[in-house]
Amino acid sequence: MSETSALIVIDVQQVFTDPHSPWGSPMAQTVVPRIAGRISSYDGTVVATRYLAPPDPKGAWQEYFERWPFALQPPDSAIYAFDPLVAPLLDQAPVVDAPTFGKWDTALRTAIGPVQSVDLVGIATDCCVLSTALAIADTGIRTRVWAPGCAGSSPEEHRNALGIMRLYEPLIEVLDD
Repeated sequence: MSETSALIVIDVQQVFTDPHSPWGSPMAQTVVPRIAGRISSYDGTVVATRYLAPPDPKGAWQEYFERWPFALQPPDSAIYAFDPLVAPLLDQAPVVDAPTFGKWDTALRTAIGPVQSVDLVGIATDCCVLSTALAIADTGIRTRVWAPGCAGSSPEEHRNALGIMRLYEPLIEVLDD
């Protein structure tokens, strides 16, 4: 029996891909076309996630958004739209919205269906990808992170996050090609 898998496309949104955004990844312009290619060629379920600011930040999130007030936008704000290169490819994909860095929750589990493995791509390697990968791996689902399809907040932080995830092998496999 062959293994069933899902591709989870994490937060490939304009807030993270626009080079003029305070949260824009300097790696996005190189990585987003790779992600688009991966989505187009993926033979399995494709699910996308979107980060959305909480409508009423609580606890430590209040201080966080005092630092980043530009992000306190409604869900339909242009900053939270998918990058134009991937948006048409995600038209039919289930989308899971979350006001958290880690995207693993009941909604994402339901969206990917009964799979044995997941492949992760997205932004930012050192934030949402890392947080999501660790939580999925904890459930025992084989987790593969495609490094060329991830963009960090900087190239150095991208490499650091990949190094952290490699510490979790064989639960998390970091693929370099």
